[in-house]
Amino acid sequence: MNIDFNLFMNDVVRQARQEITSAGYTELTTPEQVEETFKQEGTTLVMVNSVCGCAGGIARPAAAHSVHYDKRPDRLVTVFAGQDKEATARAREFFTGYPPSSPSFALIKDGQLAAMVERHEIEGHEPMAVVSKLQDAFEKHCEEL
Repeated sequence: MNIDFNLFMNDVVRQARQEITSAGYTELTTPEQVEETFKQEGTTLVMVNSVCGCAGGIARPAAAHSVHYDKRPDRLVTVFAGQDKEATARAREFFTGYPPSSPSFALIKDGQLAAMVERHEIEGHEPMAVVSKLQDAFEKHCEEL
């Protein structure tokens, strides 16, 4: 049995992208898109997506469920670590004081980092624990809808 690894990985990446965009997140694939989006007034939740198991089993489900809350970010966006490298690198420049981490979440408010949920706060935790962390950040930094 000969499996084409690249074909397999392309399928995994496609599914990961589709899962997060189906949840209402917009993909940012260039540094320019990141810059334009992050500099806007208001709040932007960024999910740094990846193909690891904790992204699929915990982070993406948490991303989808966290936004069902009275307060939520103005914008939902995602960058894909290991895939859209330049966009991810530009996004990480906004995450001052935090090492690269994927999956992870950042809440940007008026162009500045307001809250961060790193991989170590995702991996090994239940999706609802991550939802709770995200909604705590929404409560502190977002407007009621």
